[in-house]
Amino acid sequence: MVDDRKQTYNETKGQSMMQPNSEPDFMEETAAEVAEPVRTFHREENKEYDRNDEEANGKGLGWLALVVSIVSLFIMPVILGATGIILGFIARRRGAETLGAWAIGIGVVSIIIAMFVLPFYR
Repeated sequence: MVDDRKQTYNETKGQSMMQPNSEPDFMEETAAEVAEPVRTFHREENKEYDRNDEEANGKGLGWLALVVSIVSLFIMPVILGATGIILGFIARRRGAETLGAWAIGIGVVSIIIAMFVLPFYR
């Protein structure tokens, strides 16, 4: 078996002029020219940036959860209290530990007051 990789462009494979050339003489790969280059993202290099970005998102969500929980003390305590609790858990997961905990606590207090204390005063 003859090694075709060592042939150059000008060499022939012993075919006559009348036979169609079933295999081209070009031995190169062109797919690399068309493919998009692979982009790598190193998590270690951008770890500080990701943490700061995540904490910023968590703080905004934590403040929103806290406001919803405080408003739930006055208006629609069960619905807004539950919303404040859910947003508080999401805020804690994203890095705003204190704001999320306060939102959860105030939401729970709002629901407890609405379920057990307010029925006696209506």
